[in-house]
Amino acid sequence: MDMKNYRVICTLTFGDVYGQVIVWLGVIFVSLASALALMGASRPVYALATVGLILVLSLPFLLFAFVTTLINHIELAAVDPAKQARSKSAPKSTQKTAQAAG
Repeated sequence: MDMKNYRVICTLTFGDVYGQVIVWLGVIFVSLASALALMGASRPVYALATVGLILVLSLPFLLFAFVTTLINHIELAAVDPAKQARSKSAPKSTQKTAQAAG
């Protein structure tokens, strides 16, 4: 398989992971709310342990969701060598570049 005839395209947008970000923010707010509740009950060690436990247990799931979403949006597109040769020989744009005055 000749990889020069393929192009790797990533079609991931923020909208694809927006729901995951909202869920992650919800998890953080719930953990902070539980920590504040335990702080009020004069148990600061339990409050810190609760926040740490929630974050440590939820982080692998968040990373798995992000990585699988990213992998699902990576595509290999076949490139026609004839079209690629024509596009390289054609001028890219007709605009002139700006030059510094001096």
